[in-house]
Parts: sequence; C-alpha cells; structure tokens
Amino acid sequence: MTLKALFLAAALAAPALVTAQTAPLRPDQLAFREIYKELVETDTTLSAGSCTLAAERLATRLKAAGYPDSAITLFAEPSHPKEGGLVVILPGTDKKAKAILLLGHLDVVEAKRADWTRDPFVMVEEDGYYYGRGTFDDKSQAAIWTDTLIRYKTAGKTPRRTLKLALTCGEETTNAFNGADWLAKNRPELIAAEFAINEGGGGQYDNTGKPLALGVQVGEKTVQNFQLQATNPGGHSSVPRPDNAITDLARAMVAVNTHEFPIQFNDTTRSFFTMIAKATPPQVGQAITTLLANPTDAAANAIVSQNPTFHSTLRTTCVTTLVEAGHANNALAQRATANVNCRMFPGTDPEKTRADLAAAIGNPKVAITLTPPIRPVAVSPPLNPAVIGPMKALAAKHFPGVPMGVTMSAGATDAIFLSPIGIPTYGAPGLFIDPDGNGMHGLNERIRVKSLMQGRDYLDDLVHTLAN
Repeated sequence: MTLKALFLAAALAAPALVTAQTAPLRPDQLAFREIYKELVETDTTLSAGSCTLAAERLATRLKAAGYPDSAITLFAEPSHPKEGGLVVILPGTDKKAKAILLLGHLDVVEAKRADWTRDPFVMVEEDGYYYGRGTFDDKSQAAIWTDTLIRYKTAGKTPRRTLKLALTCGEETTNAFNGADWLAKNRPELIAAEFAINEGGGGQYDNTGKPLALGVQVGEKTVQNFQLQATNPGGHSSVPRPDNAITDLARAMVAVNTHEFPIQFNDTTRSFFTMIAKATPPQVGQAITTLLANPTDAAANAIVSQNPTFHSTLRTTCVTTLVEAGHANNALAQRATANVNCRMFPGTDPEKTRADLAAAIGNPKVAITLTPPIRPVAVSPPLNPAVIGPMKALAAKHFPGVPMGVTMSAGATDAIFLSPIGIPTYGAPGLFIDPDGNGMHGLNERIRVKSLMQGRDYLDDLVHTLAN
C-alpha cells in the first residue's frame, strides 16, 4: 500500500491507539478468513519463501470452487522457479466488452522472527487486529480478489464483463524476477483488459479507528536509481591533495540532496490539491491555491513544501541512500560511489533527470549513470468517471460521510508495467490504514479486522458493479 499519510498530512497527531472492537464474523467472512490465513502463513519472501507455492494453493481453492484447468494459468520463469504466479479468467456474457483485470502481488518484504513479537508467518488475531507479514501488503487484497472470484463461481453467477485475476511475485524486491513485468512482455494477451484495479488506494483512520478519508490512486511516480561515482589515482594518506574522490562525492551528494526540482501538476495532483486546500489551515490552503494558479510562486512553495508529503507529491525528488568509498585506512580513496534514489514525476524521462542531476552537481569528475532495472516511464491513467464514479458511489454506501478523492503515489506498484501495454491501472480504496502505517515493510505488520472485512465487502461490491 502507498496511500499512507496523504489525507492526514496536515493533521495533528492523535492520542494513543484504542483497542479495536469487532463483531462476530459472518459465515462468508469465516470462509474468506481461511483463504486469507493460508496465504499469510505461506512464506513468500525472496530469501526463503515461494510465491509459486502460494499461487498453487490458491489455484487449488479456485479449482475446488469449480474453475476448470483451462481457466487457470500457473506460470514461473524457469530460472526463478519459486517466483511464480497465476492468472485466472472468468468469462463474461458480453463478448464485445473488454475485460477488467484484478491485480495483486503475492510476495512480501523480508521478516526476521527474532525481531518480531510474534511469528511473522503465523497469523495471530489479537486486540482486533490480524498480525503477520503481508496481512496488509498485499495479501489482504490478493485474498479478497481470490475470494470474489470463488464467490462468483459458487453462486453460479456470470459477470457481463470478463474478469481476470493476476497475482504475481517480485513487486517488493527491485532486482528480483517481476511477474507483472513478465506477463506484460511475454503474455500480454492473457491479461489484456480495458483497465486494472490494483493496490495503492485506500483509507485513513485516526488513532481511535475512526475513518477520516478515502483515496483512489490514479498514477504514480517512476522509481529510478542513479549511481554517482568519483575516481582518483589515490595515494598515501600522509600526503593529502586537493583532488579527492571522497570530497568530490560528498559535494555531489550535498548538491543532490538539496536540489529542488520544479513543481509540476497533472490531472490527479491538481484534483488532489484542490480538494486538500479546503481541509488545511487557511495559510496553507491559500498557498496551495496560489501554486495551482502559479507553480513558480516561491513564497507559496515554501509554505506548502514544509509538509514532506505535499513536497514529494508536487515534484520529482532525488536523495542519496547508499555510500561506499575508499580501500584502506591509510590511503587516499581511489573510488567513491553513492546510490541516488529518484522518484520521478509521471512522464519524466530518466535521461532528463540524469541531466538535471549533472547540472546540479556541476562537476564533470563525478560520473552519473542509470542503475538497472530501468522501469518504464510512468503514465498517469485518465480520471475515468466510469471507474472512479462507481468507486465514489459505493464508498458513500459502505463508508457514509467519509470524504473521497484521488491521489498520486510517490511510491511504486506493479501498475508501472501495465501502462505500456495499454492498461490504465487504478489503486482501489476500501482498506483503511492506521496513522503509524500498520508495520508494513517493518515489524509486527497488522491490519484491523474491521478494515479487512469492511474493505472486502466494499471491494467485492465494486467488482460486481464494474463488471455488470
């Protein structure tokens, strides 16, 4: 998930967490919980787990529900046998209507048992939460999509539009095999759809569990790493010299970390800031309104950009994340390198960003190169009312009184791989997150039981609405 803090960015910290209370689960929710539990308890980390096993277990459940083998495609690239996934197709009655793709990822971030309070791969229910790695990101949505297709089949219902489900591996690890990328390049016909519904949207609770806002993700930045490298003949440390690889690199890193890229707007961020201007303190709201009219206004920029989330949403950002230099305690460094992680505003060519970094550094001794993998340039999908309209209407039904808007993610999802094959992808709302991020990518990941179950009802309703 990547929505965290977008709608709470201007809010003050709330009191300590209140223990969540949940009602007894309905029979259909208990059946869903079994799917979810099995998925959470299947280790799908890159180091020790298997997405292939998780995909096979879900395929077994889908077949038991009545899906024929011909409707299920299990895939794994031979050199990455444990990083497989699956695609499931439920044909619709209208053969002329384009399909809807439900996208999710099976892999999870690494989790060390010694660091966690509970075993990360045993789902524990405690104080109104489900604990375990992947309980939120992204096995909640992957389980919901699977459950929706199973319920369609067991109820004997057929959607008007074909539904496709793609659950893949590799979303959480930069240099791993990525199933969404592989499908787009090797089996585009298998996942072809008018649009896709993905992770990335969601809702925000306050610290008492009260829902504050909902957002649908419409677009995201492109993640691209660059390497900075300074070289030097080196020499004995007892004879320092003015030209020094570490010094050159240090100055370059300061230049990168303090460089401000210009403000940019697209349809998504313009809509977001127009909405958020009404919900922020007057000084900030007026500054946002000024920037919407004139993105080069320095005074308004200074006010709005004090908020880190607003700052990142408004522009490309680059920051140094890794540094390595030198080869001996008593020697001048012959080489100094740094990784710069950039989150580029949609539509930005990475070569343009490289040129901007070079201009900011202003030192030809520092080489700047793109670090693989080089992802596709992000293209924001249109604000399609046929997709976003039902999302808002159903949100009013399931979460009455909770405002909903559109957001652009400063993070990244597998949506980036679908736009090159013509599938605009939207991050669905429905699952609510706590202000502290629920331990996603960190320790003791969890999700409120009410968030999961209410989100399941919403997302299932959404799929039925869009498909019919």
